[in-house]
Amino acid sequence: MVRDWRSNRVLFLFVSLFFCFGLMIFSQTGLLAPVENLAAAPLNLVSGFFNNITLSLVGGVTDLSELQTLRERNANLEEALAQFQTELVELREIASDYERLTLLLDYTTRVENQEFVTADVVNVDQTGLRRTIIVNRGARDGVAVGMPVISGQGLIGRVLDVSANASRVLLITDRDSAISARLQTSRVQGSLRGQLSGNLRMTMIPLGDVVQVGDLVITSGLGGNFPPDIPIGIVTSTQQFEFELFQEAEVTSLNNFDTLEFVLVMTSFEPIDLSVFEEQEAEN
Repeated sequence: MVRDWRSNRVLFLFVSLFFCFGLMIFSQTGLLAPVENLAAAPLNLVSGFFNNITLSLVGGVTDLSELQTLRERNANLEEALAQFQTELVELREIASDYERLTLLLDYTTRVENQEFVTADVVNVDQTGLRRTIIVNRGARDGVAVGMPVISGQGLIGRVLDVSANASRVLLITDRDSAISARLQTSRVQGSLRGQLSGNLRMTMIPLGDVVQVGDLVITSGLGGNFPPDIPIGIVTSTQQFEFELFQEAEVTSLNNFDTLEFVLVMTSFEPIDLSVFEEQEAEN
């Protein structure tokens, strides 16, 4: 029985080998191609199913990794953009300050025999009846009451009050401001006064004098409160009233008082006090 069982095993082995070699020969010759295709169809289906699942899992892990990388890169870019925007704002402020200071420097180089102190505007009051600004220069900087205050465009006003390290400036647009002025081309003279609206009006202009829109208005120096030839504004309109001895002109200042940041205080100019002569005339 044992010998028969062993003989059968050997015979089974040889038969199996013969069958395998036969299948290999038939496969090489292509005789088993239809059977192979039929048997491979379900195997390919199962293999494709698991392959798609594997690719999806790998793709999901890759997408998560790429998403995390993109989030980190986006955060870095946002941080860099915020830093660049801050630097851009600082550079724009520096450029703006440089431009304003250049205008002031250009004005000081054009004016002879005058000394100036540059001051920052620290407060603006144009909401009430008074139109004033406060600058960060005072008595210890050589600033005194009555000194003219200008910008690169022209006249701003005059010093009204002074402390040790600050000064209050009465703007030319204030209703209490009165300036002896003239037209640059025709030399026509008049008195320039501020209005409640913030505009300027040139009054006391003789009827026979010609005033044209676009004429430049400058200080005349009469009265001794301001030096002559400081630009003030441009004539925008003229008007005459019946039975009046004088004509008037509306004037627009060359300065934008809402955006003032730097001004010049003319420390070398000392206003001339004419009140003594007026008192003597009154007594006589």
